[in-house]
Amino acid sequence: MNSLTIAAVAAYFVLMIGIGIYAWRAASRSSADYLLSGRSLGPGVTALAAGASDMSGWLMLGLPGALFVSGVSQSWIAVGLFLGAWANWVIVAPRLREQTERYGNALTIPEFLGNRFDDRRHILRLTASLVIVVFFVLYSASGLVAGGKLFESAFGASYQSGLWITAAVVVAYVVLGGFLAVSLTDFVQGIIMMIALVAVPLIAWNGLTADAGPWTLLQRIDPALTSWFAGTTALGIVSTLAWGLGYFGQPHIIVRFMAIRSVADIPTARRIGLGWMAVSLIGACAVGLIGKAYLSYEGIYIEDPETVLIRLGAVLLHPLLLGCLLAAILAAIMSTISAQLLVTGSSLAEDFYRLFVRHSASEREVVGIGRLSVIAVAAVALVLAQNPNGSVLSLVANAWAGFGAAFGPVILLALTWQRMTLAGALAGMVTGAAMVIGWIAAGWSDWLYEIVPGFAAAMAAIIVVSLAAPEKAAG
Repeated sequence: MNSLTIAAVAAYFVLMIGIGIYAWRAASRSSADYLLSGRSLGPGVTALAAGASDMSGWLMLGLPGALFVSGVSQSWIAVGLFLGAWANWVIVAPRLREQTERYGNALTIPEFLGNRFDDRRHILRLTASLVIVVFFVLYSASGLVAGGKLFESAFGASYQSGLWITAAVVVAYVVLGGFLAVSLTDFVQGIIMMIALVAVPLIAWNGLTADAGPWTLLQRIDPALTSWFAGTTALGIVSTLAWGLGYFGQPHIIVRFMAIRSVADIPTARRIGLGWMAVSLIGACAVGLIGKAYLSYEGIYIEDPETVLIRLGAVLLHPLLLGCLLAAILAAIMSTISAQLLVTGSSLAEDFYRLFVRHSASEREVVGIGRLSVIAVAAVALVLAQNPNGSVLSLVANAWAGFGAAFGPVILLALTWQRMTLAGALAGMVTGAAMVIGWIAAGWSDWLYEIVPGFAAAMAAIIVVSLAAPEKAAG
């Protein structure tokens, strides 16, 4: 590996840790500052932080790899995600920002749900916290797998070294700077990611001859690669579009809505966020398709399709620019891991420790427990990430479905339907999570993505149980 490439990546690591140090003092004042940065984020930071924490390594590795193998038909995922993100900004963002402050100035999603439904026994809050911890450990492990793969394929380092380096840098700036550090680093990472996803496919396209554009080359390789419908079914398209349903229930994304400066800033943040997302998704799809055409044209074989972006960079870019590209991929990976670790640590500190262990804990003590929780969750995720053969996209798909089904219907109806009850919320959360886990265990995910039955079952459970006990509805 060229020394300029290593220097660029090292500079990126230093920048991330530097942001964590910068945010240390602000994050240490109180749990509200550590967990939500005092609800003071501007629209630009909120938008790119939500987008970067959403997209993760699957945007740079998983999605291009899927299109590299199967062609245009895999881009239905991008369509579903964009529609889901738009609905999330329109329906959830303004309501969640207003209601989390109105219902006891809640700092976490479980706390908001507990306050919203007057959960005096803390059953709903505890259940929500358990779901967050279980699925986010899995989700964080998928990010570490992506980091391990990157170091193995790009730097020639061992997979295990990649896991440890990725985890160490992320944990450092999350523990140091909390929500402010995570949001600022996500803002920087979002910009880096978008530039890389636009530049690399354009450079690859420019490297092809005039009589052999990417579309022509793809049709020569296999005409199915250029078809929206080849190799898929109606249920397959429904499954990929259904990724959009997951947005309503992703705590690491919707928590950004809670931290924005005011509801009035949300339309501006929405426009910035959706614009960034459109460009990034199109770029990721282009990486897979143009990468397939270019590498086939040059006779270059890659063993792991999820490394297509890395391979293109190694072939096309100056060593210094390659380092910037690798930093962009690390940015995608680390932005999501950091958000997930912070949300999980927040839940353990606020929804377990303060609630059940030391109700009278000081603000400084809760912040300390949050930091220790981040380290503990990262350690468990490291253990689960030991298998380098796990697909980034499949790991993310399982965790995304788990959150989407367990939290999505609960959040949507809690914000929009006053007749929803505590019993209904609890029934929906348990039903959604159980359906996803059962669907995966039964092996039915190959013909229908588990979020579809999970989301439908949770929605039905909430409505049926809430209507059966209308006298318990929260006002």
